[in-house]
Amino acid sequence: MKQQNDTITIAKKVLLEEADAVRGVAEAIAQTPDFAQCVAAILSLRGRVVVTGIGKSAHIAGKMVATLNSTGTPALFMHAADAIHGDLGMIQPEDFVIAISKSGDTPEIKVLVPLLKRKGVPLAALVSNADSYLGVQATYVLHAPVTREACPHNLAPTTSTTAALALGDALAVCLLESREFTSADFARLHPGGTLGKKLYLKVGDLSRQNQTPQVPEDAPLKEIILEISGKRLGATAVLDQEGQQLLGIITDGDLRRMLTNFTNLDDVRARDIMTPQPMSIDVDDFAAEALVRMQNRNITQLIVTEQGRFSGFIHLHDLLREGLV
Repeated sequence: MKQQNDTITIAKKVLLEEADAVRGVAEAIAQTPDFAQCVAAILSLRGRVVVTGIGKSAHIAGKMVATLNSTGTPALFMHAADAIHGDLGMIQPEDFVIAISKSGDTPEIKVLVPLLKRKGVPLAALVSNADSYLGVQATYVLHAPVTREACPHNLAPTTSTTAALALGDALAVCLLESREFTSADFARLHPGGTLGKKLYLKVGDLSRQNQTPQVPEDAPLKEIILEISGKRLGATAVLDQEGQQLLGIITDGDLRRMLTNFTNLDDVRARDIMTPQPMSIDVDDFAAEALVRMQNRNITQLIVTEQGRFSGFIHLHDLLREGLV
């Protein structure tokens, strides 16, 4: 058994070797026009990108497909072995195929390539060996050179799959930026989970579920306490006598501080203890922005406004409940 120090040394060696390989990929794609031409061809595509591979390359292909789909490029995964047993039918004349293979000479790939060429679809080869059968036959070569795997026996796909994965990410991001794909576009494709909520959930979606504690500026202490306690948000807004203009906020903390600043509590009015010009957020702002403002100010609630007028409150608990914290 390896000692702990040996384990850390091995782990660092693997990570550094793979990092060096990714740097090598960056240098390789700058040496030929194929990568840029491949991006341009996909951007002009009327069909889909079909990514294929076998073994560990198939797993990388699946991840690439997921990344392309989530960033605005329609893509399908096709297992290279299944392709020659019927799945080849998923490829349409306007599609574009990316085949991933470290060696570029696996038997399944050698069988598949002539069938793809017969269909007349463009073929990009994501390979380590650009001079391989796949590399020579492909329209475009996405070169991911790897001289050795991080595996001590140079057998298990490690460095080569990392390099292919990184090159696939580079391709997806180039396509994303070329399409001017925005965070709003991303949100439409990711409506579920915390990521989606951060990109589409608005302040108003949460604040409208809460009560709207508010008192006039001349409200006495008893009314203030009852409003804060009854609405259970730990604060109340202070409005002018007409209930139109937001003047300030009173929190539980303001009430505690009041006890040290006033001796005659009967004369205390809302205007005396409120914090004027409170931080607020609009109903149409993202809920994730409300979290940022609360964290920056170390507070647990924000006043919500709509067209400049008091609308309600959003509380840290609302964000916790939605999984944004």
